[in-house]
Amino acid sequence: MTHVPSWFPEDVSRETLDKLTAYAELLRKWNAKINLVAKSTLAELEDRHIWDSAQVFRQSCGKWCDLGSGGGMPAVVVAIIADGLGHETGFTLIESDQRKAAFLRTCARTLSLPITVLATRAEDAPPQGASIVSARALADLDQLLHWSTPHLSPDGVCVFMKGAKWRQEIADAQENWRFSYEATPSMTHSEAAILTIRDIERV
Repeated sequence: MTHVPSWFPEDVSRETLDKLTAYAELLRKWNAKINLVAKSTLAELEDRHIWDSAQVFRQSCGKWCDLGSGGGMPAVVVAIIADGLGHETGFTLIESDQRKAAFLRTCARTLSLPITVLATRAEDAPPQGASIVSARALADLDQLLHWSTPHLSPDGVCVFMKGAKWRQEIADAQENWRFSYEATPSMTHSEAAILTIRDIERV
């Protein structure tokens, strides 16, 4: 990890960059055995996956819950940055694939991160009462809200990384849910957005 993108708003220490590099090395090593990211994207791992995930970092303490964590994005990336800045943020990563859960536990142990991994489906996990619930490339927004609301604290927010069809996903979700949202343009994908959603109620 040799650079920090000019758009990233936080100061990133050399130690944090070293941890991000170590995470990238772990991901490349494990990806040879289990499919964490598409092999065709490994050459662009830092920009396409790691710094893409860093966009959802926010200045917060408390509890963060990530659904369908897979290869650890965005949650492992956010945990590394938060830890480097001294934030008292705990992370629960929910991943039903046992091999991916083992990878996530390896990341937590190797990188000394405040991460707990639950090897189960989101709908089967105990309620987390999280201040932030996140997901990347997991499901459409309607389904994400269904999985997320049991794990969200009353004043919590959902932070979802969505692709080019995010506007349609919002329209579809509004048939079943009421919510307020903010869409922040992605810095790494021209048509993508980061959705911050709160005040969620089922219609």
